[in-house]
Amino acid sequence: MRSALALSLLKIISLLPLGLARFFGNIMGAMMTIFATAGYKTSQQNIAHCFPDKPSQANKALAKARMSHLGQAFFETPGLWRRSSDWLQSKIIAVEGESYLNEAIASDRGTILLIPHQGNWEVIGLWVAKQTAMTSLYQPPKNSQLGHWIKKSRERTGANLVPTSVRGVAALLKALGRGETVAILPDQQPPKASGDFAPLFEKPALTMTLAYNLLNRSGSQALFCCALREQGGWRLKFIPADQAIYSEDQAISLKAMNQGVEAIAAEAFDQYQWEYKRYRTQPEGYPSIYLSGS
Repeated sequence: MRSALALSLLKIISLLPLGLARFFGNIMGAMMTIFATAGYKTSQQNIAHCFPDKPSQANKALAKARMSHLGQAFFETPGLWRRSSDWLQSKIIAVEGESYLNEAIASDRGTILLIPHQGNWEVIGLWVAKQTAMTSLYQPPKNSQLGHWIKKSRERTGANLVPTSVRGVAALLKALGRGETVAILPDQQPPKASGDFAPLFEKPALTMTLAYNLLNRSGSQALFCCALREQGGWRLKFIPADQAIYSEDQAISLKAMNQGVEAIAAEAFDQYQWEYKRYRTQPEGYPSIYLSGS
């Protein structure tokens, strides 16, 4: 019953015009700030951890602005899952670095799109899948009905979603071998066996080795990208990864990947996913940065 109600609510939200969805999202963000939700507290902790030299008031202001964008993402995303690719195209304000994407698509090397949790990453997946064959990993939510709707919506523009498993990684390698595109969210904390510590905003963060392994095994190329929220739609940006990401030295490659994440986040710090406990696993001997109960 709860699953059906949650899905019904999201489908109702999906009917909202973009401007109205963002209006309600701003209200939601204000409420999360006023009631000091877990997401707001975690954002403050992450921001203070990454920018210790900034005044506390500036960090609080950034956390507050982030809640506004988090609320907007919540209300605008169901509409992305429901509406047509033509509607989405009409909401793309600009595409910066499109030549990098076009050159990558034209190449037979295969391309890894590294999509940090910035702006609305759902936009990137839906838009790029219309430009080229794309495969990405997908871990469905516990709500199976919601998971089916999301998967169907993401695949509507042509994306191929594969499980977050050995079989899924094999599918990514095969896609790269065919010269196609794969999409990875590089700033998710992996299991310890699938990552290593690398600096992120000059702080140690358990960082996935998936992209490093794919690059070394496939000889493919990497692009960072994001969809930034703008008045009336989104601005897409594509940036070539630093050459260091192709290093055979894992530490050098992971550091370069995290620097790419930092560069994307710096495009609009208030649109970055600060509410995610990115530093919850720390190296041995390092204390937790998160306060108990938050």
